[in-house]
Amino acid sequence: MNILLINHYAGSTELGMEYRPFYLAREWVRAGHAVTVLGASFSHLRIRQPRVSKDLTEEDVDGVRYVWLKTPRYAGNSIKRGINIATFMAKLLRYERRIASAARPDVVIASSTYPTDNWPGRRLADRTGARLVYEVHDVWPLSLIELGGMSPRHPFCQVMQWGENYAYRHADRVISMLPCTREHMESHGMAPEKWAYVPNGVDPDEWAAPAAALPSEHEAAFHTLREAGRFVVGYAGAHGVANGLESFVDAAAELDGAGVSLVLVGQGPEKSALERRSSGRSRSNVLFLPPVPKASVPALLASFDVGFVSWRRQPIARLGVTHNKTFDYLMAQKPILYAVEAGNDFAQESGGGITVEPESASAIVRGVTRLIEMSPDERRSMGKRGRAYVLANHTYAVLAKRFLDAIA
Repeated sequence: MNILLINHYAGSTELGMEYRPFYLAREWVRAGHAVTVLGASFSHLRIRQPRVSKDLTEEDVDGVRYVWLKTPRYAGNSIKRGINIATFMAKLLRYERRIASAARPDVVIASSTYPTDNWPGRRLADRTGARLVYEVHDVWPLSLIELGGMSPRHPFCQVMQWGENYAYRHADRVISMLPCTREHMESHGMAPEKWAYVPNGVDPDEWAAPAAALPSEHEAAFHTLREAGRFVVGYAGAHGVANGLESFVDAAAELDGAGVSLVLVGQGPEKSALERRSSGRSRSNVLFLPPVPKASVPALLASFDVGFVSWRRQPIARLGVTHNKTFDYLMAQKPILYAVEAGNDFAQESGGGITVEPESASAIVRGVTRLIEMSPDERRSMGKRGRAYVLANHTYAVLAKRFLDAIA
């Protein structure tokens, strides 16, 4: 089968996020399918950008054919990001014939977070007699309205609303990465039989290979904590408003004297404010560290006793969440402390952790205390259950097959 996957923000293990298009495409190639990933030459999510010299630049990434459409750079959510999106869309239409001729798709997957790429996706599918699949990452424009505070009357939201309604009506299949979206999608015109759920996942090969060493700063910090016999509750990921890490930092005061260290590894717009919030705490009680390379994540998580997952209370969480860090913690066989209130609960589903109330330092303290009071064998058993759950349900080999089965 020939598969054309349109994802504006597509990345790879070399380029950085988004990883999902690469992992799915690689599994499909391994299964004997021909895959073309169509992405924009610039994305704010990537660590580095592909080198492009013309409007369409092609390269091979681990057997997957990538085609980059040249788009302008931007920063943040400025008007330049809108221009970047508009440029990508315009070039999809401009080069429609050439793209269709080269890829000859049986399936076209529109998967760019924003829904308006379904229109050129529908044109490409009609030109080649292919089926159109809409893959939903975030529910736009609802995410912009409920998380970003944008007015539903904002012109950008209105365009995205048109795109969402169009996508649900005109796609042959809708694949949701979130588990509780069917009712919302039906209310915007989707026929119920179109819906399927294929969540995020992990690549187990990255966990089978020897872990890359930690940067010296991290290794020294964890060595000091181990020597002091500290129980480490770690967070690895973005430090943003939605992550709700204030209560995690505040919990340090109540855990003082309990031999617990809270370690936050990563970067983000709220990091400075969180560091100020924790000022006065000892470095053994709250520790901030910079992000590590992706290859060092297994070594980082091996240094934790417990992995912390947090999400600020948001109405949109009723549609479900799928945080990659959750699967990473579970693959590392670390119990998770899950401070998330959503339509799904990976701690309960996997048996690999405990759930506590979000945005509550006291609830986090109670959760940490429960985990400390467990025996090491009990925590190891919890970690093993979590890893077994991920291997059975969330490897990209499993998800790639599940995706194709859903659209067969």
